[in-house]
Amino acid sequence: MTYTHGVYVYEESTSILAPITADSAIQVVVGTAPVNLLANPEGAVNKPLIAYSYAEAVAKLGYSDEFENYTLCQAIDATFRVYNVAPIVLINVLDPAVHNEDVSDSGLAIENSQVVVESEGILLDTVEITVGTSTTVYEVDSDYTAAFNSAGHLVISIVSDGNLAAEETINIAYTKLDPSAVSEDDIIGGYNAATGVYSGLENISQIYPKLGIVPGLLTAPGWSHKPEVVVAMMAKTANINGSFNCLAITDVDTSEVTTYDAVNDWKNTNGYIDKNTVVCWPLAKIGSKNYYMSALISALTAYTDALNQNVPFVSPSNKSLRISGTILIDGTEVYLDQLQANSLNAVGVLTAINVNGWKSWGNNTSIYPSSSDVKDRYIAVRRMFIWWGNSFILTYFQKVDDPMNFRLIETVVDTENIRANGYKARGQIADARIVFNVNENPVTDLLGGTIRFRQYLTSFPPAETIENVLEFDPNALLSALIGGE
Repeated sequence: MTYTHGVYVYEESTSILAPITADSAIQVVVGTAPVNLLANPEGAVNKPLIAYSYAEAVAKLGYSDEFENYTLCQAIDATFRVYNVAPIVLINVLDPAVHNEDVSDSGLAIENSQVVVESEGILLDTVEITVGTSTTVYEVDSDYTAAFNSAGHLVISIVSDGNLAAEETINIAYTKLDPSAVSEDDIIGGYNAATGVYSGLENISQIYPKLGIVPGLLTAPGWSHKPEVVVAMMAKTANINGSFNCLAITDVDTSEVTTYDAVNDWKNTNGYIDKNTVVCWPLAKIGSKNYYMSALISALTAYTDALNQNVPFVSPSNKSLRISGTILIDGTEVYLDQLQANSLNAVGVLTAINVNGWKSWGNNTSIYPSSSDVKDRYIAVRRMFIWWGNSFILTYFQKVDDPMNFRLIETVVDTENIRANGYKARGQIADARIVFNVNENPVTDLLGGTIRFRQYLTSFPPAETIENVLEFDPNALLSALIGGE
């Protein structure tokens, strides 16, 4: 041992950690986008791309109001235009190399030195222009230029001194995106061990390693009314990266379920029953745009969290939905009164009602009424448990592999209880406390490197029913009459 003589200072790790809070409502959306509008369409296929603004989302994936063909666009619209909340993670599965079709248009008239092809999804680098029966292919930039207008349509502009300057008509051949070729299997996706490529919903495991954020809400509007997709979504809400959890927001198929009283049978038949899943019926519209309800409820949930310090203790129910109506997939309008909407809530389905403006309506996850456990049935409580657990993982991951001693126990217990007191003081939870119980930590577990805590978390359930009993008081009437003499 070194001989010492003097004054020395040593440092010890702080016994209280700064909590790392998981983002409560990061939306992860899987679907299709008009990637042909990008300079490099292939670069936007089966990759989790994060956007913090509408402009960034459009720059990374393109945009079209054709929501049925390009399902990611309704999530972009709902998130940034309807609720103006960010960020959002978008995963496009529409692959130009796979989901495409070849088209030839002949005899297109040139007007004012331009030809507009009113078709979406055209891939610029596949455009070939010929004239008449000739097989000569004209040169881009030398004979014509090609670009997209604001509607996403191809505009061919004839170069004044090029070889097409004297022509009156042209033929255009091109390859275009074919969104109808995308299937449920593309959305579900998988992992190719040979290439190391992830696709579809499987990309959810890539979000934290690549982007450093934890998914909060998983949606696939335009696809989540398909049972095969929802089964995969349910599986992906649990044990993300082996640790994290999230909530899925899904839809009922309104081409099959056209009345509210048929929803429960369809929900049960197709297995839409899970504590980490919300089910919505019907669809919604804003003006001429039609949305799957899941896209709007997801954006609304993120917006509600943003108004509450990103703590998911407030239910998304009875919040302004900012829509102009509810509809079926064929455009038929649907109007539910409160009793009808309540009957959907009673079977674990979220809907919308028009009471002083359109409101979201429903507090239950899809596991209700199969389970009435308060931590599983209420959306707000379920989300608090998910969020609290994710935050715990993020905070104490740095302590993994530290010596299993009393200081470690003290650090976890003190940090968590201080953290809990803050949320309790702000009225965001009723209570939370963590303890280390010796009887829950047998020596065999400790020797195996496992240490176990027990945390009690009490989140506020929503005040779903408010009652006021009115009673006529005859004595007050008598007093009023006597007092009036």
